[in-house]
Amino acid sequence: MGNTPLAERLRPKDLNDFIGQKHLVGHNGIVRTMIDTGKLSSFILWGPPGVGKTTLARIVANKLNRPFHSLSAVNSGVKDVREVIEKAKSQRFFSHPSPILFIDEIHRFSKSQQDSLLGAVEEGVVTLIGATTENPSFEVIPPLLSRCQVYILKSLDEEELHSLLERAIKIDVDYKEKNIIIEETEALFRYSGGDARKLLNILDIIVSSQPDDEVLINNTIVTNRLQENIARYDKSGEQHYDIISAFIKSIRGSDPNAAVYWLARMIEGGEDPKFIARRLIILASEDIGLANPNALLLATTCFQAVQMIGWPESKIILSQTAIYLATSPKSNSAYMAINQAEALVKESGDLSVPLHLRNAPTKLMKQLGYGKDYKYSHSYANNFVDQEFLPEELSGTTLYSPQDNRKEKEIDTLMDKLWGMKYKNE
Repeated sequence: MGNTPLAERLRPKDLNDFIGQKHLVGHNGIVRTMIDTGKLSSFILWGPPGVGKTTLARIVANKLNRPFHSLSAVNSGVKDVREVIEKAKSQRFFSHPSPILFIDEIHRFSKSQQDSLLGAVEEGVVTLIGATTENPSFEVIPPLLSRCQVYILKSLDEEELHSLLERAIKIDVDYKEKNIIIEETEALFRYSGGDARKLLNILDIIVSSQPDDEVLINNTIVTNRLQENIARYDKSGEQHYDIISAFIKSIRGSDPNAAVYWLARMIEGGEDPKFIARRLIILASEDIGLANPNALLLATTCFQAVQMIGWPESKIILSQTAIYLATSPKSNSAYMAINQAEALVKESGDLSVPLHLRNAPTKLMKQLGYGKDYKYSHSYANNFVDQEFLPEELSGTTLYSPQDNRKEKEIDTLMDKLWGMKYKNE
């Protein structure tokens, strides 16, 4: 068998060979209508991986005989976009229709990258076809989204997966020479998850693992072969959660080497960088917290930078932040404090706010004692005065306990100075 993956060997070149998405490519489907009429407008294809987004874009370009430029948001920047637009301008002659610019994973483009597309799309220099696995309403800037229609693609159902499997066995040059016996398809379809590319990749693994001319496919064989051969990252499946878990635990465990390794696994697997950045923000408070308050600032800045810079440069920012967090002192005191506070609220119910802490916007409230005897801290030495801030029933209850790190030792010393033994656990 050749080096070209089965999914690429079987990529349809015509809508009649395209499996799935009947609402778009079937009779009166919008994509088929655009091809039949030759009237093409910019659009975005939104759907899960392996359902034909790239293939549809190529079919449209081939059938309409238009120049086709393809960019991947994973490794393209503003410079690449501008170069393609300039090339597209040079290909426009008189009444000829505009070239097609296909951008895969357009949701990964930063705002500035998406902004660089606006003029060319609006002026008709290019017809944009974007592909995304994320909701365009959140990931595509409104000015660009308003210039594009959004078409939703669906995962392949069991009948469509059957059709794809039969087509592979009957049409592929390498497979036609083999006697492929299909006893069961349940595991094959379950592992593919409605993803055509994944189904064909799994089929390739099963066939290549049986070098004889006769190939047997059943649930046991599929399960065993996948466990032996697939060490991959699936951002929609179990591996997604396993690897982000390993990443977080490596940082929590102060191992920057492991943290960067798992980060690279996510990057290579196509994880959304903003998902990683969001998890780093959470970790900065949950696992580092007051031991290094700057961790939260850096993690928040990391998220903002990832949004502004886009891919692939964002991986450097993520790496810097992951290493910084992994090598920071650790404390979960803020995490433990809010958990204990929530448990206490559920246990004790709605206790009354002490009168001296209540707001008194009306004369009646003042007459009832609201706000009476409240002491304004800034009117006292060192901006502190001893008074009760908890409900009377909870006076002296300790929810925040400083942990054993330099920053919180300073906090512990301050609390001792201010409150003495009031909040010391017995």
